[in-house]
Amino acid sequence: MTDDRTVPEHDVVPLLEPREGIPRVIQTAAELAEVTRAFANAEGPVAVDAERASGYRYSGRAYLVQLRRTGAGTALVDPVPCGDLSALDAVLADAEIVLHAASQDLPCLSELGFRPRSLFDTELAGRLLGYERVGLGTMVETILGLRLEKGHSAADWSTRPLPEDWLRYAALDVEVLIELRDVLSGQLEESGKLDWARQEFQAVLNAPTPQPRSDPWRRTSGIHKVRSLRGLAVVRELWQLRDSIAREADLAPGRVLADSAIVTAALESPRTTRTLTEISGFTGRSARRHLRDWLAAINKARMLREAQLPQPTGPGDGPPPANRWADRDPVAAKRLAAARAVVAALADEHRMPTENLLQPDAVRRLTWEPPEDVSDEAIAVRLRELGARPWQIELTAHPLAKALTRLESKGEI
Repeated sequence: MTDDRTVPEHDVVPLLEPREGIPRVIQTAAELAEVTRAFANAEGPVAVDAERASGYRYSGRAYLVQLRRTGAGTALVDPVPCGDLSALDAVLADAEIVLHAASQDLPCLSELGFRPRSLFDTELAGRLLGYERVGLGTMVETILGLRLEKGHSAADWSTRPLPEDWLRYAALDVEVLIELRDVLSGQLEESGKLDWARQEFQAVLNAPTPQPRSDPWRRTSGIHKVRSLRGLAVVRELWQLRDSIAREADLAPGRVLADSAIVTAALESPRTTRTLTEISGFTGRSARRHLRDWLAAINKARMLREAQLPQPTGPGDGPPPANRWADRDPVAAKRLAAARAVVAALADEHRMPTENLLQPDAVRRLTWEPPEDVSDEAIAVRLRELGARPWQIELTAHPLAKALTRLESKGEI
């Protein structure tokens, strides 16, 4: 969509250097205490970002934390030697913390003892305001007219010492985050969405920690190609061995052995190290180091009794995939189509993605097992049970109830 809130391309200015220069990296308790005092004595929201080593390391820990507050400037904290930010968290307990895509950084910040009580998520604000592209660099460019260099976003931040250009990039990530927050807050208020945003921000803070999956190996990419239970056993044994090796070495599992290699081994069931190395994924240096272990895992799967083989997954606690509804329950499929149409129309009216107006899982669960009474009140109660926020319920309960009632009155369900 054409957006009159964005800065014309010819007016965009590159943001090349932090205002106060590249800050020194905080690496000692004394330096962290100094930063804590400076931020305690400053005012206003606190811009925060964290850099991880996703794709390089097994853990999701932070390897650099950036903070900025008016009156305190920018701080770059190395959480490897300074792994406890609870004192900083305590002095900022009453401050609004500004993050971009907060749900990505909150877990690693929490590990350090930094747990915001008040949040402003600039990415989520952008979604509610209907911006088509909500990456930080794009939003800073289109809204503030400043171009950020984003070339190091996928870098291995566990590298030590961190290169100067990486530190410049990290400092610039929080350089104008508060300014972006201020503009977005004004647009939210002008559009009548500020309270909606506050509810969403609080929901992010209140989100429960995801529970570990019971069979995480079943999410191996390409596992759908493996049709036999014996093949699934090979996937399970190789995945578990890879996970153990990766955890011990603190390496991303894909750097130890690719999913594609696991699936190919499950399909071909090699019996010797020579045939194992004919699979391309087992020829890398890290994979070759454990050739005998991989082969032992495959042989273990081969020797399992029938009762020890993994079984096909049963139905989950939710509805089946939507593409199967027409066959499984045609009536439910009609309810889903009607509900999706309602949500799509409302989302278009309020200029936001449908998934931000109402979570797709809530729509599916509501229409798969609707309340016996499809009144506004009953629909509102069910949406609340499914985690919808008050503003979402206020916008959607009546139109959804009306659409489902219309289907009933026409005898279509």
